[in-house]
Amino acid sequence: MDQVNGAAKPHEALAKLLGDDMAAVDSLIRKRMHSDNAPRIPEVTAHLVEAGGKRLRPLLTLAAARMCGYDGPHHVHLAATVEFIHTATLLHDDVVDESTQRRGRPTANLMWDNKSSVLVGDYLFSRSFQLMVETGSLRVLDILANASATIAEGEVLQLSAAQDLATDEGVYLQVIRGKTAALFSAATEVGGVIAGADEAVVAALRDYGDALGISFQIVDDLLDYGGSSSDLGKNTGDDFRERKLTLPVIKAVALADETERAFWARVIEKGDQRDGDLEHAMEILRRHDTLEQTRRDALDWADKAKRALSALPDGEIRDHLIGLADYVVSRVS
Repeated sequence: MDQVNGAAKPHEALAKLLGDDMAAVDSLIRKRMHSDNAPRIPEVTAHLVEAGGKRLRPLLTLAAARMCGYDGPHHVHLAATVEFIHTATLLHDDVVDESTQRRGRPTANLMWDNKSSVLVGDYLFSRSFQLMVETGSLRVLDILANASATIAEGEVLQLSAAQDLATDEGVYLQVIRGKTAALFSAATEVGGVIAGADEAVVAALRDYGDALGISFQIVDDLLDYGGSSSDLGKNTGDDFRERKLTLPVIKAVALADETERAFWARVIEKGDQRDGDLEHAMEILRRHDTLEQTRRDALDWADKAKRALSALPDGEIRDHLIGLADYVVSRVS
């Protein structure tokens, strides 16, 4: 097990603590991604599901349910649901972004084709709704159905906003709250709901997931301009090459002089990218200190996540969730 400052990473400590639950989730995922009629479905799904992801979202659901005293079976269904939703969105995202690497491996659309990725993603969305229904909770279905719609909405908003220099930090927050934080938030919220927790506790779990997801995405966007490929699971500089206006660039555009703005318009809006442009972009980001400003934003959202948990009773799971907020930003702390 990897260590951070001599201690187990919070998500690994959580996975160990909830080992039986996670084993049940893995078993259910393997069972429900099976298809007798279309063997490509488990092939494509297994390529991504078994690629060594941290499984943060299902862990959040299991942790929230157990922290709230749940002792039934349906938290396993919900954890598998959020993992299927997440996997479906990754399959679709890699097609939209024309990505070639995910979690350090070739993407499914590169290994097979775009059609397979889209259709298998659709299959996983359908499977996720079957799992939701099996819990018998209309409220759970409402939360996860809304999250699925919000994720799609965030991705569509990004299509129009990502290459428009008029995109500001408010729109950026709306995009990442949709495409990333919505599922984190739903994952923690449904854990509390299925356990029948008090409404204040459910709200605290929802707020924790929201802030954690926002911090998580800001860190990913920051690392694209200064991390390593092993940290990201994709190629450094992909956001720049894909002409995505993420937070470090949005901050730099807001501070740009006429020459800098012309550069951003050429490489982001027009897509006219040349040798040395990424290095020049990095120079501008450093000049305006926007990487450091973005890092502070990520830390602020991690602090909001930890504050949200202050309403919950002390315990080992709560401590790990607080540690998880610190871990998310540890790569840029």
